[in-house]
Amino acid sequence: MAAHQTQGRGGGRPTLEQVAARAGVGRGTVSRVINGSPRVSERTRAAVEAAVAELGYVPNTAARALAANRTDAIALVVPEPERRFFAEPYFSDIIHGVGVALAETEVQLLLTFAGGDRERQRLAQYLAAQRVDGVLLVSVHADDPLPELIDQLAIPAVISGRRSAEETLTSVDSDNYGGALAAVGHLVERGRSTIATITGPADVYGARRRLDGYRDALEAAGHPADPALVALGDFTEEGGRRAMAELLERRPDLDAVFAGSDVMAAGARFVLRAAGRRIPQDVALVGYDDSVIARHMEPALTSVRQPIEEMGRQMTRLLFAEIESAAEGHPAGARREYRPQLVLPTELVVRDSS
Repeated sequence: MAAHQTQGRGGGRPTLEQVAARAGVGRGTVSRVINGSPRVSERTRAAVEAAVAELGYVPNTAARALAANRTDAIALVVPEPERRFFAEPYFSDIIHGVGVALAETEVQLLLTFAGGDRERQRLAQYLAAQRVDGVLLVSVHADDPLPELIDQLAIPAVISGRRSAEETLTSVDSDNYGGALAAVGHLVERGRSTIATITGPADVYGARRRLDGYRDALEAAGHPADPALVALGDFTEEGGRRAMAELLERRPDLDAVFAGSDVMAAGARFVLRAAGRRIPQDVALVGYDDSVIARHMEPALTSVRQPIEEMGRQMTRLLFAEIESAAEGHPAGARREYRPQLVLPTELVVRDSS
């Protein structure tokens, strides 16, 4: 049978995406086959080569040249103090998801902390030297200069958790608003009427969305929002303790607490018990993340499960797509035209604390 050439949209030459679709693989796999990478099975290689021949695909020579300069390394950048990284299960779950996505590749993962100006400067120099192919950014605050710096360097990047509703980088987030809505709605259904919340930092978009969900759930239930029932936390256990003490002082009649993280819920539980409040008889308690902490607390903590490991996998998948796009010679400006904003669903896991 004579081979035929399938043209791309508008009569152009076949694209990498069309080859990937014909072969039933991802764009990154096609790129690896074309560039002679050994990280592909013989069966997959044969399928891609057959699709290339059938479509008459001609590799972009600029992309081939760029591919030769690959480092086969990506950086996971955490703009937080190291002590917070090791104290919160969120970060280890993200890394596990990234690790799963990298398991069948030879790409190395570089973990970098950039919580201060000096660390950011060192990171900027490192990235400018093109020592990694792309960057995963985790736990970014609204005013952090790192995302814009990375964007200016035209380095492929994906961010975990949007900085705002107008996020410009490719991002992966969970439905923070929907998760909070479900948590507070559950407390209302259980007959709780004086429901407090311990929020995350105000400069974290996800924390603000959880606060929005809390307020809207109360409004929907006919409970007026009371500023005295809102206490600012910082996603740490100590922050949860301080916030819970403030809430008890302001509103000793509270009968439920929605904490913006399981770690803060653990701090709140300590203060409630010290004050002689029984959980859940006197005060129902709900956390967020559904981490190992939630399952091992006594009583076991009701919590909003966000798919953190899946977020890590999806971040890595999207980063590979951005790297491949750059390797094909697409300029940074063109790549900005479409940057996915992926939002994954959350789920309320009900346990004994509520």
